[in-house]
Amino acid sequence: MMAIHSEAQTNKVYDKVEVMPEYTGGMEALLEYMMNNVKYPEKAQKQKIEGRVIVSFIVEKDGSISEVHSLKAVHPLLEQEAIRVVNNMPKWIPGKVKGKPVRVSFALPVIFKLK
Repeated sequence: MMAIHSEAQTNKVYDKVEVMPEYTGGMEALLEYMMNNVKYPEKAQKQKIEGRVIVSFIVEKDGSISEVHSLKAVHPLLEQEAIRVVNNMPKWIPGKVKGKPVRVSFALPVIFKLK
């Protein structure tokens, strides 16, 4: 019975942990990744659609990204692009509890603004 319980513990998803997950290279590198990889959907540009998409995901124990979905989206075109970019992110430095890597849920705003 104990093994089942500890397995459930190991797959628990945390919101806040002692050491939060971090994009490799820090916030600056994350912003750079987003700027270099987000492609403003042409249709959205033509329709002058702007706004913010909040993307939720889990940083796994190995730093990989899973369970990507949007919490809030202004438009499906922007939502699809934000999810695509987050799904393609390189591995993060995982979050930790008591020195051990754990699964941590994370939310990231992706802002689409026309020049």
